[in-house]
Amino acid sequence: MTIKKDQFTYEKSSLFQDAPAREPERQLYFCARVKDLMRARFEENLASGEALRRYGEVQLKQMEESGACATFHIETYGCQMNAKDSEKLSGLLIQAGFMETDTEEADFVLYNTCTVRENANLKVYGHLGYVHSLKKKRPSMLVGLCGCMMQEAEEVEKIRKSYRFVDIIFGTHNIFKLAELLFDRLTTGQMEVDVWEGTSEIVEDLPADRKYPFKSGVNIMFGCNNFCSYCIVPYVRGRERSREPEDILAEIRRLASEGVKEVMLLGQNVNSYGKTLSTPISFAQLLRRVEEIDGIERIRFMTSHPKDLSDELIRAMKESKKVCTHLHLPVQSGSTRILEKMNRRYTKEQYLALVDRIRTAIPHISLTTDIIVGFPGETEEDFQDTLDVVRRVRYDSAFTFIYSKRSGTPAASMEDQVPEAVVKDRFDRLLKEVQQIAGEVCRRDLHTVQAVLVEEKNSHMEGFVTGRMSNNTLVHFPGTEDLIGSIVNVYLEESKGFYYMGHREV
Repeated sequence: MTIKKDQFTYEKSSLFQDAPAREPERQLYFCARVKDLMRARFEENLASGEALRRYGEVQLKQMEESGACATFHIETYGCQMNAKDSEKLSGLLIQAGFMETDTEEADFVLYNTCTVRENANLKVYGHLGYVHSLKKKRPSMLVGLCGCMMQEAEEVEKIRKSYRFVDIIFGTHNIFKLAELLFDRLTTGQMEVDVWEGTSEIVEDLPADRKYPFKSGVNIMFGCNNFCSYCIVPYVRGRERSREPEDILAEIRRLASEGVKEVMLLGQNVNSYGKTLSTPISFAQLLRRVEEIDGIERIRFMTSHPKDLSDELIRAMKESKKVCTHLHLPVQSGSTRILEKMNRRYTKEQYLALVDRIRTAIPHISLTTDIIVGFPGETEEDFQDTLDVVRRVRYDSAFTFIYSKRSGTPAASMEDQVPEAVVKDRFDRLLKEVQQIAGEVCRRDLHTVQAVLVEEKNSHMEGFVTGRMSNNTLVHFPGTEDLIGSIVNVYLEESKGFYYMGHREV
């Protein structure tokens, strides 16, 4: 097939033969090819006046100054790993000649999906309805779907049949192939569907467009082996695969050289990091090695599974000068009976004993959690066990969820689904308890001076900036933009329940 665009002529078959076999070099090659195609289209639109009508004077000037020849917008749903994936997808698109815009009225709109709960899927379909109306007005617009929802075969089939305007579909295992898939779509005009069931391949050395220049997520592992009975993640993210420690450390050293002060180590269950490597290494050992990297001042991580959180890790956290005093420790339920049905592999008593060990070692630690209400078979007695755990642990905050039936999981076919009205009542009672306790707990640092990493201008108060303490609590205080990215001492003068108002101590 020959593709002609102004002065560009491509023999598609030879292009694929010329493409490097290795990643990420292969995708960088296709980034350049996509940029050529989009540049030709852009110059045609400039000559016809269509570019000015489409982008407006301000955006067109920004594009010409940056060398961009098209716009893109990514809608990201779900967890921090999806957010990290979107940074890589953005980096690839920028390399391919696109410029980011904050609306779905872009040349390429990509939805990075989540499927943990049914509501996440419904949001995607709502956006697809809207973007379809945009594409009817501008057929050259491209629409893509990726992420966890695309690992569900029935969802992909639904989109192929009922949403034919979608151009590209890919899953969680091959996000690095975006440029190649875009090139294929641009040259064939056909919907591109490339969803892998699984992979042992890890491609991380990709361009990335980080939201914050001073902090970054770092993937240390992918997938999950736990198979909690309510959870779709092992089916859409695959089995556990750990990155080699030297690759992780090299990435963090590079980030430090670029001015990153804080890293968040990411995985579905970071506590089981290293078990699948040819030379096993524990997560605690990895933490200690990250601690040695100059320039990194704060280390965070998530998510931790209680059954795998070792005393070795608690010691590493206690002895560290850089690991933040915040631990997200999902309990999901306070009932041992329900925990067994969930396949969580710990009891209420074991969870509380773990919390005691953590608090004994690190008394000032901030604990947050996830809780599911209305799991099949949950009784009022089970729910009271959950309230008991909340009262005894006294979390800084909790993400509370109503159980969402996910087809393909064991819990979806369980009997004794809890009536909606009962679930709603329990959810409201839990939320009230969580918020009351959190409001009390989060006042513990009032009238003290704390180190705060300044993250952004405050969008609601002129002349204020917003940052985070080591324990992840937000602080708003008077300051200027030049403080963003620095760690400053702030006196906490007023508690607002879930955040502080303060002033800088110079």
